[in-house]
Amino acid sequence: MAIAMTLCGGRVLAEEALVAVAANFKEVADHLQADFESKGQHRLTLSAGSTGKLFAQIANGAPFDVLLAADQLRPERLEAEGLAVPGSRFTYALGYLTLWSVDPEAIGADGAGILSAGAFRRLAIANPALAPYGVAARQALKALDLQDKLADRIVMGENIGQTFAMVATGNAELGLVARSYVASPRNGRPGSRWDLPDHLYEPIRQDAVLLTRAQDNAAARAFLDYLRSKDARGIIAGYGYGLD
Repeated sequence: MAIAMTLCGGRVLAEEALVAVAANFKEVADHLQADFESKGQHRLTLSAGSTGKLFAQIANGAPFDVLLAADQLRPERLEAEGLAVPGSRFTYALGYLTLWSVDPEAIGADGAGILSAGAFRRLAIANPALAPYGVAARQALKALDLQDKLADRIVMGENIGQTFAMVATGNAELGLVARSYVASPRNGRPGSRWDLPDHLYEPIRQDAVLLTRAQDNAAARAFLDYLRSKDARGIIAGYGYGLD
């Protein structure tokens, strides 16, 4: 995947990295990719999916160079299993959960009360077995003592992107989705939302890690360095994510 380039008497080695991106972060990653590539010769290819599926693909030999996960668990496991470079893992974003509806009048200041009242047919969440935002949604419902009460109304997306789409298309009246999706400039129907208090779920710390097959890949290393830069952090924060 390496591409050699010679420029004006100096030899510059440009490489390409294949980046596995958690579904919730794909829109931001597109923006980061464009900015990163504009600053040098290296190129990226992005592949998005649920963190659980991306982890399984990497464990089964998928040729990814970098993982931008939606949690810390999978990057930690990749390090422990020798599939990621030790010491390369860091938190690149903090995710937040919001209750969202396309109806501008559906959600007011008391989102917990709206969930408890149950005046809806379906509540969309991401699958907790695959998506960290689904784990957070389940934790929040449990903390609100609503997990059992709403069990027969919950519908699940494979990842947070599918979950958002369920609400956007009207297949679910409400959804516990990533705040970044609702705040995105691409979201043409901002509707109404209630940002869940942080104490209702464990922090959604999204970690990046360099995979072992790419330990000598200059593009992969350069992209991870770029993610720590002021420019990249500004882009990430602009999409509604928190920063360490």
